Amino acid sequence: MNLNKQGLFWILPTALVSGAVLSWFQGADWLSGWLGFSVLFFLSLVALVSSTKWAGGGRTLAWIVALAFGLRLAGGVGAYELLPVYGYQNSKDGVAGYTYTDAHRRDEQAWRLAVSEKPVFDAFSREYSSDQYGGLLALSAFVYRYLSSDAHRPLMMILLAAFVAALGIPFLWKAADVTFGRKVAWASTWIFALYPESVLLGGSAMREPYLMTLTAIAFWGFAEWRGGVKAELPRLTIVALSLSLLGMVLFSPSVAVATLLLFAGWVFFSRERAMISWKGIVVFAVVFLIGLFALSSSLNRKGVFDATSPMAVLNDWIQLSVKWNVYQIERESGWVQKLFDEMPEALRMPFVAVYGLLQPVLPAALVVPTLPIWKVIYVLRALGWYVLLPLLILSTVAGSSLPVGGNRVASSRSIFIWLSLLVWTWILLAALRGGGDQWDNPRYRMLLFVWEALVAGQVYIWWRETKNVWFARVVACEAVFVLIFGQWYASRYFYVGGQLPFVIMVGLIIGLWGAILGGGWWLDKKRGQARVI
Repeated sequence: MNLNKQGLFWILPTALVSGAVLSWFQGADWLSGWLGFSVLFFLSLVALVSSTKWAGGGRTLAWIVALAFGLRLAGGVGAYELLPVYGYQNSKDGVAGYTYTDAHRRDEQAWRLAVSEKPVFDAFSREYSSDQYGGLLALSAFVYRYLSSDAHRPLMMILLAAFVAALGIPFLWKAADVTFGRKVAWASTWIFALYPESVLLGGSAMREPYLMTLTAIAFWGFAEWRGGVKAELPRLTIVALSLSLLGMVLFSPSVAVATLLLFAGWVFFSRERAMISWKGIVVFAVVFLIGLFALSSSLNRKGVFDATSPMAVLNDWIQLSVKWNVYQIERESGWVQKLFDEMPEALRMPFVAVYGLLQPVLPAALVVPTLPIWKVIYVLRALGWYVLLPLLILSTVAGSSLPVGGNRVASSRSIFIWLSLLVWTWILLAALRGGGDQWDNPRYRMLLFVWEALVAGQVYIWWRETKNVWFARVVACEAVFVLIFGQWYASRYFYVGGQLPFVIMVGLIIGLWGAILGGGWWLDKKRGQARVI
């Protein structure tokens, strides 16, 4: 990751000017803020430029990294400045300039810890409840204590989140290039950089940007470990893989455990079990156990569960969370409560899963009245998910027609199907855990977004090369849902047209889906092309 003098020649003045602008936005003592912001800007730009050159993606990758960093920083600063003026005035978070309640609470506690006499490691104690795992709280308090000890400057956390979010892009591109080829690498990287939910989180003091970048680094380390000669692996690769996994434990042990399970399945389905050294098994086992015990300990910080084993705590927590979310959905929505009263109890859980899968609901984002700034945020988030969803839906079946071969680490069908199954398992867990919450549900989904982007990128390249008609049919099904459900919302809020009963509307949507998919299959069969994909 070499950086020449020419790079430093433009990085330093850019950091000084950008630091001056952010310090002006932030208020408080301008000179002190300018120094702190400039230092953070300088370190961020050096790391981004160095990692981009190291990845070897040329100018295109550099533009993607710059665009990702700029979008997240501009979005975060814009929300911080605009929400207090144009947002809801009865919202404490919005008036303070925060999009997420968790970011607001964590940032305030980080500032209190930073100006106290307590060590930063107190962030991991039970005293600070805003951060369940403590990692981001500790990092935020550290930055405040040493770069902004005179005043609380939340824009520093936005700058740090934007930098970290963009830092994952070179690692994702390089790892995807090694494992699935150059075309998939570009597609996945663009999805990772431009996905609206990722941009929103990357401009907020949330843990998701850190976890996505740590996952990308771990993916690169794993890809190098698989592709290189194990005895001659650079020490940097092993260190990066180990530290990224341990870093996940500090921010969210569940992501570390899920990542290790994904890697284990990858090795199993690639038939490389005989090539694994005992040292690798020990390292993975240690990190897995640390992550599992850290996860169970964090979930049981208040002593809610009587179970003693980590797996028992995790099982009890999942069951309790799902039950609570079913209760919340029923309590907060009158029409859902009515549906629950009319449907068998066995169908309630599948309903919650589907309802969560559709969040954020695009028809609602387009129709439901709200303030302009929130309308833009809602529509972009929902539109991003509904553009990505057809790619993910096709992922479990697209793998059966993926070509095997190509570069030295072949695009294995079984590995791709394994990835898509893990991605969908996580999405459904997020739907059950977050239920109909249009903020928490998509946020949980983003914890494994690296793999979602990778799978979606592979499906996109597959569709571009095969022009398979089933992609258009899945998109048509989604369009039917958006149009009919959109009309239902329009009739509810603006009395446009007659309003169908909810059950009949759902039946109409399912009937049209059946006509599209069944008619497509019949046409293929009639033409002698009867195959799923």
